[in-house]
Amino acid sequence: MNKHPKTLLVIIAEAALERELVRAVRRFGAHGYTVHDVRGAGTTGAREGAWEADRTIEMKVVCDPEVGDRIAEHVLAAHGDHFGLTLFFADVAVVRADKY
Repeated sequence: MNKHPKTLLVIIAEAALERELVRAVRRFGAHGYTVHDVRGAGTTGAREGAWEADRTIEMKVVCDPEVGDRIAEHVLAAHGDHFGLTLFFADVAVVRADKY
């Protein structure tokens, strides 16, 4: 099976940022994304999603490393000081490289 290396960028953020994150993903060249509603806790406390302003999303983007870097840099610069954000990368392999 032919596998092709790509980067997985995962962004965990306040749900209020979803539209802006979608715009950034498209603007910086990613072909697509997946978004899930999530709950969790960390150093700043728990986000249980019990009310609208407490909702958290997880966005996954499989893309070329340079695209992931541009998206992450923009998101951190634009929103890192004012919103709860977690970003991380992982190396992945995909089967249909033209989709990413």
